[in-house]
Amino acid sequence: MAARPVEISRVLPGVLAAISVAAFVLCAVGAVLWFAGGGGMPGPGDWAALRFTVMQAALSALCSVGLAIPVARALARRAFPGRSVLITLLGAPFILPVIVAVLGLLAVFGRNGVLSNLLGVVGLPPLSIYGLHGVLLAHVFFNLPLATRLILQGWQDIPAERFRLAATLGMGPGQVLRFLEWPMLRRVLPSALLTVFGLCLSSFAVVLMLGGGPKATTLELAIYQAFRFDFDLGRAATLAAIQAALVGSVVWVGLRISRHEADTVGLDRVIGLSSGDGVWLRVQDGLVLLLASGFLLVPLGVIVVKGVPGLAVMPVSVWGALGNSLMVTVASTSLGVGLALTIATAAVRVGWADVLGMMGFAASPLVLGTGLFLIITPWASPSALAFVVTALVNAVMVLPFALRVLSPALQSIEHDFGNLADSLDMRGWARFRFLILPRVRRSIGFAAGLAAAMSMGDLGVIALFADPTQATLPLQMYRLMGAYQMEAAAGAALLLLAASLSLFWIMDQGGRGNAEA
Repeated sequence: MAARPVEISRVLPGVLAAISVAAFVLCAVGAVLWFAGGGGMPGPGDWAALRFTVMQAALSALCSVGLAIPVARALARRAFPGRSVLITLLGAPFILPVIVAVLGLLAVFGRNGVLSNLLGVVGLPPLSIYGLHGVLLAHVFFNLPLATRLILQGWQDIPAERFRLAATLGMGPGQVLRFLEWPMLRRVLPSALLTVFGLCLSSFAVVLMLGGGPKATTLELAIYQAFRFDFDLGRAATLAAIQAALVGSVVWVGLRISRHEADTVGLDRVIGLSSGDGVWLRVQDGLVLLLASGFLLVPLGVIVVKGVPGLAVMPVSVWGALGNSLMVTVASTSLGVGLALTIATAAVRVGWADVLGMMGFAASPLVLGTGLFLIITPWASPSALAFVVTALVNAVMVLPFALRVLSPALQSIEHDFGNLADSLDMRGWARFRFLILPRVRRSIGFAAGLAAAMSMGDLGVIALFADPTQATLPLQMYRLMGAYQMEAAAGAALLLLAASLSLFWIMDQGGRGNAEA
C-alpha cells in the first residue's frame, strides 16, 4: 500500500507540541550547563555508574516483563468474581510513592520483616534486601503491574472473532499461543520492555535506599550526589547528557521495532472470558494470579495496617497538602494527556514527533528542576511558581507513558480505517469524534489514570522549589518522617495511597477496557 501524503494541517499541532517539549527539556539542561561553565569528561566512577545502570535496568525489564506475560494471560482468559477489583489493585504498586513502597517492602522482606521473622522460627538467618537483588526486587514490584496492564491491553485488542474461529477449528492452547497470541506479543513486548527499561534507567530512590553501597550507583544517583554533596553542575550535566543519549537511543530502537503490523480488523466485540480449557490450565492460571497478588498486595496491606492508626494524629497541614497535590495533578494530567494525544496523532504520519515527545523519558527530573530553578531565580521567586513548575515538569515526565499507551492505538486506527475516512473526506473534529474517540477512549482513560497517579505521588521538583509553608502530600509526608512523626507519616502515606488509587480508578474506567467483563 502506498504511503499517503502528509497533510500539514493535520500534523502541525502535534509537531509543534513535540518541538515544544524538546525545547523545554533542552533549555533546562542547557541552563545547568551554562551556569556550570560547561561539562567535563566522565571519570572512572561515572563509567562504573553507567555500567551498573544498564545492567540493573536490563535485568529489571526482563524480569518484570517476563513475569507479566503469564499474569496478563491469566487475567485475559479467566472470568472470576472480583476480577475488575484485582486488576485495579494490581496497579497500586506502580502508582505508589517510591519511599512508601520501599518501606512496605522492607516490612515484608527486610531483616526485621515478616519473612525474616518466619525464617527465624525455623532457625534460618534473616533475609538481606540490600544490593542488586534488592534493587531488582523493588523494580519488579513497581513495574510488574505496569507491564501486566500494557500486555493485557494487547490481549484485549485481539479481535474476539479470532478466538471464536480458533475454537471452531479445535485449536489447542499451544496453537492459540502460536497463531494468535505470539504475533500480538511480538508487537507489544518491545514497548513494554522499553517502558520498564527507561523507568529503571532513571531509578533514584530505590537505588538510594536499597543499593547497599557505592558499587550500586546509577546515573541518576550520581547526578544527585553531584548536586547534593559537591554542587558540581558541570559533572551533573555531563551525567545527564549521557543518560539522555542512552535513553534516547533505546527509545529510537524501541520505536523502530514496535511499528504496527498489519492485522485483520475486528468488529469491536468483547473477548469472551472462559473458566474452562481444562483443569491443569485453570490451576496454572490460578496459581500465577495467587503468587502475583501475594507479592504485590502483601506490602500494601502492611502499609494499610500501619497507616490506619496514624490517620487520627495527622496535622491539619496534611489536608492542605492533599488539596495542593490534587490541584497539581489535575493540571499536569490534563496537559500531559493532551500533549500525548496531539503528538501521537501527528506521529502516525511523522514518526520523529513521537521521538521528541519521549524526551521526558531521557531527562533527569533533578536536572530539569535545577535548570528551571536557575532560569527563574533572576526574574521571580521560585517558591511563588512552585506548583506551576511542578505541574509542567510532571506533565513532561508522564508524557512518555501516555504516548506509549496512545500511539499504538492511534496507529491501529489509521492503519485499519484511515483510507476509508479519507475516501469519505472525514477530517478535523468529525474524524476525531466519530472515528478516533470511540476506539481510543479506553486508552485515553488508562493514560490519564496512569498520569494522575504518577503525578500525585511524585516527590521531586516540588522539593527544590517549595518553601516551608508549601507542600504537596508526598513532600508533607517526607517532612513528617524527617521530624520523626512516624505514626502521622504512616497516616499520610495511607491517605496518599488512597488518593492515588482513587484517581487511577476514576480516570481508568475507559482505560480498563473489558476489565469488568
